[in-house]
Amino acid sequence: MIGGEIGHSLVELKYLKHLDLRGNYFTRIPKFIASLKRLSHLDLPVNGAIPSHLGNLTKLQFLNLESGGGGGGDQLMTADNLEWLSHFPSLRFLKFYGANFTKASLQSFRMPPSLASLELLDCLFPQVDTSFPSYPNSSDSLTSLVMLDNTVHSTTINWLLNSSSNLVGLRLSNFMTGDASHFQLGKLTKLKFLDLDAQMIADNLEWLSHLSSLRHFTLHSSSSTNFAVRYPKIPPSLSSLELSGCQLLEIDILSSFYANSSNSLTTLQLYRNTIHSTVLTWLLNSSANLVNLTLHYNSIHGSLPNSFQKMNSLIHVEISSNDGLGNQIPKSLGNVTNLRKLVLSDINLTGTTPRDLDLGGNQLHGGLILEGDKTFPSLRELDLSYNLLEGFFPICLSRFPKLVILGLTGNRLTGPLPESIGELHNLESLDISSSSLSGVVSEVHFQKLSKLKFLYLSSNNLTLSFNSNWIPPFQLISLSLSSCKLGPQFPSWLHTQLNLSNLFISNSGISGAIPNWFSDLTIKLEYLLLSSNLMNGTFPNFPFTSNLIQVVDLSSNQFHGSIPPSLSNAIGLHLSNNKFSELKSFLCDQKDGATGFLDLSNNLLSGSLPDCWWNLKELGVLILESNELSGVIPGSIGLLYQIAHLNLRNNSFSGSLPSLLKNCTSLEVLDVGGNHLEGEIPTWIGESLTELVFLRLKSNRFLGSIPLNLCNLQLLQIIDLSLNHLSGEIPSCINNYTSMVQVTGDRDNYISVDFHVGSDGMSNSLTTALITWKGVEYTYKEILGLLRIVDLSCNRLIGEIPEELASLAELNQLNLSRNNLSGVIPKKIGMLSKIESLDLSHNKLSGKIPTSFAQVSTLDYLDLSDNQLSGRIPTSTQLQSFNASAYTGNLQLCGQPLTPTCPGDETSEGPMISDESYDDDDSGEWYDMSWLRMGIGAGFAVGFCGVCANLLLNTTWRLAYFRFLDGMGDWLYVIILVKWAKLKRSLST
Repeated sequence: MIGGEIGHSLVELKYLKHLDLRGNYFTRIPKFIASLKRLSHLDLPVNGAIPSHLGNLTKLQFLNLESGGGGGGDQLMTADNLEWLSHFPSLRFLKFYGANFTKASLQSFRMPPSLASLELLDCLFPQVDTSFPSYPNSSDSLTSLVMLDNTVHSTTINWLLNSSSNLVGLRLSNFMTGDASHFQLGKLTKLKFLDLDAQMIADNLEWLSHLSSLRHFTLHSSSSTNFAVRYPKIPPSLSSLELSGCQLLEIDILSSFYANSSNSLTTLQLYRNTIHSTVLTWLLNSSANLVNLTLHYNSIHGSLPNSFQKMNSLIHVEISSNDGLGNQIPKSLGNVTNLRKLVLSDINLTGTTPRDLDLGGNQLHGGLILEGDKTFPSLRELDLSYNLLEGFFPICLSRFPKLVILGLTGNRLTGPLPESIGELHNLESLDISSSSLSGVVSEVHFQKLSKLKFLYLSSNNLTLSFNSNWIPPFQLISLSLSSCKLGPQFPSWLHTQLNLSNLFISNSGISGAIPNWFSDLTIKLEYLLLSSNLMNGTFPNFPFTSNLIQVVDLSSNQFHGSIPPSLSNAIGLHLSNNKFSELKSFLCDQKDGATGFLDLSNNLLSGSLPDCWWNLKELGVLILESNELSGVIPGSIGLLYQIAHLNLRNNSFSGSLPSLLKNCTSLEVLDVGGNHLEGEIPTWIGESLTELVFLRLKSNRFLGSIPLNLCNLQLLQIIDLSLNHLSGEIPSCINNYTSMVQVTGDRDNYISVDFHVGSDGMSNSLTTALITWKGVEYTYKEILGLLRIVDLSCNRLIGEIPEELASLAELNQLNLSRNNLSGVIPKKIGMLSKIESLDLSHNKLSGKIPTSFAQVSTLDYLDLSDNQLSGRIPTSTQLQSFNASAYTGNLQLCGQPLTPTCPGDETSEGPMISDESYDDDDSGEWYDMSWLRMGIGAGFAVGFCGVCANLLLNTTWRLAYFRFLDGMGDWLYVIILVKWAKLKRSLST
């Protein structure tokens, strides 16, 4: 971008005809521009008022004026008058982008006589006074009008529409105010191309049938609610119809109104509409010459109509990601004999594949049936990927002699790959990965596939067995054989594949060293995946082309020695779980490496880390965990200004964190746990690294207090400072961790860091972290983003637990164990409504366990042992479910599950929980036993006196009561005698 003023030396170019200054920012447009009399083409950025002296450039045929702010809502270009536009007798093309016309009198605008195309983009317009003539100098030459993203009144649009009766192309999509019902689009009878936002028109499209020359019509709604369309008759010349964001309601297809057909319609595209199936039936029957049919992301009510019987012109059918579509594929689709491409994906179709249609990409299940000699003889692309198809691989694919692309990935096909696949001599792409195929694949399968360029057989139980001297008839561009059996030797036939850009042979049983001839392949490679094999030896310094190689994955092998410098040309470099021992040549010998992702974890790197990290200035993710590195962390790591993820855990680094790390302001993940780092935690972490989401300093020798400015890390989700020598109090500002206090937007399952790739590209990486969860260390990746953890355990912290900590409502785990904390547990601890693991053990906490604990329903792990807590354990559904060990070491604590009762209890029943709020005082019992005793006594007195008084005072009741007792005694006496007699008889027998 050039800024400032346009240099006066431009005047010397007297014969200049074409001047393009777009993409620059000039403070003003000098008057000498008007002296370039021979200019016929001018692209000019304008900041401020449009200079009227541009009207002196009378030979201009092309004029493009763009706002100095580039549009996008920044209308820095203003038009005070438009009279100068009438001075261009030869102007054919005129474009304004980002202009403010609100101060100009549009009635003064005179159309250049030769103007053929007018484009108005992202401009501000005033309302036109409708009392003026509609357009005093209409231009018969204007054939194309484009108005996009303008802020405009309907009267202004109508005023411009009346500027020419010869419009051929019209595009309208604006932020419009006013009423569109008075637009008279039906009078534009010469229109051939019409692209409208639904806001620009009323819902009645009756006028469309008057556009006898119209060939392409696009109607789209940009509002959140679909635009309801009243259907017109299809114009007789219409060849392409595209509708998006519309509501296509049910119609009576038997009505004569919908009986017209347009044999000119060849392309029908429906995107993101709400469609009734009757409308589909009408549209499909409206033309017998339909060539292209596309239905994307619609909500369709009803089944796909069986209307393909006479559509022999169809070549391309794509129906994908539509909701609500019925559960059957119409069989008439199998009669389309000229079909070259059919895609039916993500539309939740069910049922077995019809006999005459064997294409899906949905949830089709059952066997793959390919019967009938006349089924799609012209088919070039067959994609059945990601269905539930099962059974043996079809053996009759030779009936598709023109097949170029065959995709069956992600199904349940079993059995061997038939040798008849080799008869598809036009095949260029074969993808049968991620199935359950087995058996042997040999050179016979490929003997006639000379055009094959893309071969994907990965994730099957296939064994590839080729003669050692086999020369394939094809030249592949992409090859994926991961999880097939290729080994133990490196496949020698690969040396003939000199056009390979993608090679995926991970987990394929290959052992031994990489052959020297492999260098002939690497120069064109973009992706090389050799992970999870048994390869060994040193990895040669093969020539990988900078700005071409994207990913090299050598992880989980047995490579050893030094890492070759040429690998620094790879953007993503995965070298974990090997035996690499030397890093210096890779890091220091290659200048300006392109690597953005580097994983060297679990290798044999030892000694000091080389101090030349400036050579990897694009590095966004660096993982060096679990090596044998020692010494201080080099300061040049702080020159990695793009770094977003730094993982140095489980090494033997010593000294302090380098202060240059404060320059790495994009850091989101910092893990230096498991080292010998010492000194105080740097204050610049909280001052500069404000993007941190994950901070782990565990198992080091940090001392001093926790810096208060760590509270500035509002995005922090996980902080682990455990197993250090920290002292002082827990900062009361801990409630500044916004991500732990409340849900901020949609919560991702993972922690993903973005980093730059090259000059303008971006990539991302999912973070893998070591988390101590409920006392056990686990590796987390997929659900790491759901966790909110504070772990300050095993330090020397003193003072009370701050009340503010109870504000971390999103917290899942809190571990403050093995410190010297004193005072009471915060009364509002129950506000941690999502806490799953709480460990406050081995401190000096005193007082009672807050009753608010009883409100926590998510708690799965609790340890309050070895403190000085007293009183009764609150009764709740969870607190009594923990083992007694969670409460041991608190000598004055009682109640379940620690003890059956508390001292002074007069009943075995436990106390009830009071309804006190979090702010009530915790002193006293949870229930006043005197009220219970008084209630029992009163109840007994009332019951006893009520019964006895009635028996004493009422003679009838008294006699009936005693007769009842006598009868009951006699009945019991007889029953006992009878039972006793039966028992004696049974014993005697």
